[in-house]
Formats: sequence, C-alpha cells, structure tokens
Amino acid sequence: MGILVGKHVDAHGRIYLPYLQNWSHPKSNVIGLIKEMIAKFEEELPLYSLSSSDAARQSELLSYIAKITEGETDMKSKSKIGGCKNEGCFNKITVVGAGDLGIACVLAVAAKGAADKVVLLDISDGAAKGGTMDLEIFALPNVEISKDFSASADSKVVVLTVNSLGNAQTYLDVIQSNVDLFRGIIPAISHYSQNTVLVVASHPVEIMTYVSWKLSAFPKSRVIGVGANLDTERFQYILTNLLKAEALAKDAWIIGEQGEDKVPSWTSCNLVANQMEPMAACNSREKVANRAMEVLKGKGQRSWSVGLSVADLTDSILKDKRKVHSVSILAKGCCNINSEVFLSLPCILGTNGVIEMVKLEEDPLVQEKLQSSAGSIHDLQQQLKL
Repeated sequence: MGILVGKHVDAHGRIYLPYLQNWSHPKSNVIGLIKEMIAKFEEELPLYSLSSSDAARQSELLSYIAKITEGETDMKSKSKIGGCKNEGCFNKITVVGAGDLGIACVLAVAAKGAADKVVLLDISDGAAKGGTMDLEIFALPNVEISKDFSASADSKVVVLTVNSLGNAQTYLDVIQSNVDLFRGIIPAISHYSQNTVLVVASHPVEIMTYVSWKLSAFPKSRVIGVGANLDTERFQYILTNLLKAEALAKDAWIIGEQGEDKVPSWTSCNLVANQMEPMAACNSREKVANRAMEVLKGKGQRSWSVGLSVADLTDSILKDKRKVHSVSILAKGCCNINSEVFLSLPCILGTNGVIEMVKLEEDPLVQEKLQSSAGSIHDLQQQLKL
C-alpha cells in the first residue's frame, strides 16, 4: 500500500483529524477516532494501488479494524498487523545528486518498480535546470524532486551519486573535495533515515564508501558501494552468451578495486565437466576468463548503465531477495587484509544490506592483487581529513 498524501494524511502516514486535535480523556476514545477516520477516509482515500500480493494483508487489516469497533481485540491479529517486516511496507528510495548519474538512477529505479516513492535530492545551487527541470516538466509518477534533506526521511535505501566539481589540481585534492562534500550530506541523511542502507556510487567508490561508513557511524552491513556489480553482471553475461561457458558464469565474479585493478574470481572449483582433470579444468577456465576480460575492457561505465546497476542493487535490498552481488564492503579480515578498506566481494544482500559474504576460492594471485589494492587505498585514506 502507498500513502496518498492529502489534507488528513502526510507523507509519513501521520493522521491529522479534528477528533485528534480536540482529544479529551475520558470523553475521547479509540472507537470514536476510528469512526471519524472511516467518515473522513470515505471522502478522501489515504492509500492507493494495492498489489495482488497485499490483498491478504488488506483483508486482515479491515477485519482487525472491524473487531476494534465492535469492542473486540485479538493479540495475535494485532501482532500480525504491527509486525510488518516487508510486505505492504512503504518502500522509499532517495537519490542524492541531480547530475546525469543521479537522474539515471532515478529513472532506472522507477522503471524497476520496486520503490513506492523515489526522491531526487538536488543539493546543487540555483534553480532547477537540465534533466531535473525535465523531470519536473514531465512529472513521473511517485518521483519527487526536493532540495530539502527532510524529504529523504524514512528512506529504506539512500543512493549517493554526488561528486565535487571544484578546482582541485591533484587526485588527492579531488578526493578531499568529495570528502568535504560528504561531510555536509551524510550526517543529514543519517538523521532523517537512521535505519537506511547507504548505496554509494560516487567516485572513487571504495574510498567514498569508507567515508560514508565513518561519517554515518552505521553498521558495516548497511554501507555498501556499487563496486563491481556492473562488471560482474557483464562478465557473467559474456561468459554465458558470447563464450557459451554457462557452467562457469554462475560462479564467476569480478572483485577488488573498481577500474583497471579489478580481478576475476570464483566461488566453486567444480566448474568444468567431470571428464577433465583438475589442472586441465583450471587452465580451461583461465583461458575463458581472460577472453571475457578482454571483451569487458571495451565496455565503459556510462551513467545509464550504472543507474541500471544501482536499480538492480536496490531491488535486491527492498525485496529482500537474498541475491549475491559483488559490491564494495569492509574487507578487513578477508584475504589477510588488516586495514579498514572497502573492496568488491560477492555478498548476499537483503533488507538490512549485507547478510553475509560468499566464500571465494583460495587463489594466491587473487589474494595478492586484493592486498595490493587494499594497501594503495589505505595509503590514500590516511592522507584524507575526515
């Protein structure tokens, strides 16, 4: 069910009725309040478009209300109504940043249909322009554009797409500009959505995910970067559809650092037909992986493609799909990494973010590359002012 904002209900589902405003105990009671709600909500419905999956909950809710008006209560029914885990809950996503990437994320998330509402938080100076203006003109259903952080309140997922456009000269200066920008964003987002999952798409994604984690003080499970999710999906697609290696694809992942230092890895060793000897199987797998990586090199990461990847991640989180994605997570403790750095690793995602990391094959070369990436990222982080 989605909340239909009107004169009696706000965006958070809070109810404003004369009966409540004039409440006087013991004259006022719950039965009287429900009767006024029935009368007012017949004039102006507070909810809209229930999906078929919510039909059972609607009947249950109406039945429970009927019992209250008749003076009956049932603790079991009450616990079911109040115990809404995911079904029927209001799924709201906020995208921070109204650049090309932010707008691409909004369009992709809206098209995916997992969110009841998508808020585009435009924190840039000046009036609406470019794509933001076009979104306002064509008024997509369930999409709101705002410059006020309070519009992000109670978001299940917040996607960060902003990047500083300052006059920084060095790579370190660019990153520091982004850190300074995040210092004004993350605390506000954390205040209005204390239980949200942060999905970071800003660059460099590993470092900005680390910064988001530090500034938010959220559990590590609720701060993830988009990392190698897009590359992994492409990699698996290339293996399956171009190289006809479907048996390999289901256990193949791109992990590590986003960019040139990413590496392929595997979650199973039984990937090739049983007739082949283990050594031959490994050689065959390596050759196919190298061919797939060559194809992957020719693919850039345009805003719309990253937007589709973000929509894929948010869909898994909102729907509690328990699907495996290669995303940037805190890698400390993995592959003998002892520093607080974020690297892409295959993880199961659900409502509260990362549920668990999927165990990879122990490949010394892969571990060496991950440790090298962790070292360079940690060195950069040490030079930043948080």
